[in-house]
Amino acid sequence: METRELGRGGPRVPVVGMGTWQTLDVRGTRDEVVHAALDAGSTLIDTSPMYGEAQRVLAHGLQGRREEAFVADKLWTPDDREAERQAQRALDWYGRVDLYQVHNLVGWRARLDLLEHLRGDGKVGVIGATHYAPSAFDELATVMRTGRIGAIQIPYNPVEREVERLILPLAEELGLGVLVMRPLGAGRLVARVGADELIKWALSDPRVTAVIPASSKPERVRSNAAAGDGPWLDADQREAIARRAAA
Repeated sequence: METRELGRGGPRVPVVGMGTWQTLDVRGTRDEVVHAALDAGSTLIDTSPMYGEAQRVLAHGLQGRREEAFVADKLWTPDDREAERQAQRALDWYGRVDLYQVHNLVGWRARLDLLEHLRGDGKVGVIGATHYAPSAFDELATVMRTGRIGAIQIPYNPVEREVERLILPLAEELGLGVLVMRPLGAGRLVARVGADELIKWALSDPRVTAVIPASSKPERVRSNAAAGDGPWLDADQREAIARRAAA
């Protein structure tokens, strides 16, 4: 699978990772899903305290294989002390967080202070920020311009293209890595366009670093990973897919 640089001067990551929203929020474990991702080369795995049990389930699946993974986690709280607790839990689970993001920009100024402190201690790699709503993209742009983050995570698929107006051009200008959530439209677009095509649609934008589709099925994780090989789509092919997705 191809890899790309996570921001200017950042580490290289696989172009297809794995999200954990809903899919790893279970009472038990789903080691088979985590292992399928690692075995397929989808070693970038994204999670959040917003995702219920997903952090714990991911940590269990990484036992004995932590060094194979690039863990992307998030802080998600307006409370400073709770943010410290979230960070400590993540560090207890993973030892370090390779990409630590401010989830949905909640309390972002204070959260960046904490993440910069942890990065100075060698416990955090790249710092990032996320948001899913176009109404927050102006604020996300403000955070991007601070020079304090190296990556963003945003929704991008053939029917959610608002990031093309401001966010993707700014990420390119600033040299930031771009993780794409919802490349499959939360699964809604797969009935009209195949998952592999949707993954290639997003990755064919050269400003995109990686996509992180979520799945609870090992076979789907492996298929998603396989879509991370070229050739990529040209502009006409991408627009044809966008028309099918919107139909």
